[in-house]
Amino acid sequence: MRIGLVGGGFPAVRSCLEAALAELAIPELAGTELIDVPNGSAPAVDVLSPLGSTIDGALIDACGARFVQQFGVGVSGVDLDAARARGVPVANVPGGDSGNATAVAELAVLLLLALLRRVDEARANVAEKAVGSPMGVMLSGRRVAVLGTGDIGVELASRLAAFGVHVVGIGRRDADAYPAAAAVVGTYRRADDLPAALTDCDDLVVACPLTEATRGLVAEAALAALRPGGHLVNVGRGPVVDRDALLAALRSGHLAGAGLDVTWTEPIDPHDELLAEKVVVTPHVGGITEESYAGMARGFVANVGRFARGEEIRHRVA
Repeated sequence: MRIGLVGGGFPAVRSCLEAALAELAIPELAGTELIDVPNGSAPAVDVLSPLGSTIDGALIDACGARFVQQFGVGVSGVDLDAARARGVPVANVPGGDSGNATAVAELAVLLLLALLRRVDEARANVAEKAVGSPMGVMLSGRRVAVLGTGDIGVELASRLAAFGVHVVGIGRRDADAYPAAAAVVGTYRRADDLPAALTDCDDLVVACPLTEATRGLVAEAALAALRPGGHLVNVGRGPVVDRDALLAALRSGHLAGAGLDVTWTEPIDPHDELLAEKVVVTPHVGGITEESYAGMARGFVANVGRFARGEEIRHRVA
């Protein structure tokens, strides 16, 4: 079996897959090769996996791939229509199964706390030998909206509630479609009218996938609906948030800050004008922990094993 890792991002994936292949010791995967597929190349492989790059119909054809397995949850980098047209199944590793959702939720809390306690300014004050400044804001008592009530949203809501936060969960369907979320959020609202759903909320955490329905969903009206001095945290996908609207809300002072683990282009340009505002950016590391990567690697390898044996593939998205 030859597995093509496309794009060269997320460097720890290879070592974690190697460890999972050795740990699981699936007979059908004995001698499996992990092949780097840099942009513009197309070696012959059985399986493709996007690591910060795009898998389209042309690449599938050129590599002769018969299966696309994501290392993680999001498949926005895969042309699903092209895969369906070729009869090539596409699968992911759900965050709830691997520990990924827990890891991302923890980072979302970190980003929100960093903004509220003005960590960048505090670190700068250490260098200036300034003591007792800046003054921060407590997370306890705030109303935080969580856009996305899947695995990440549920893990995040439970953690925020432990801080004394009133969590407003926002999803696409009625509340009874999300029983796990209903158990941990204080209030549930539909995403159909996002500005209305955000009324009376202090902060917004984006934890939903990128789809055609969510692209640009968090735009000017949604950000304006947050209370003045609120914050945006995005651990979903960059394009869910309208970049120009976010920049305008930061410059006007309506938003006090933003925490971004995902951006519109990755890696973000270090000279991006957005970085001149009160923004904390991390380089898409929400799910990158030793524990979650080990879990994702095991899920990945187990599914490739099913594919190799001709069994039903789990967690198909196309």
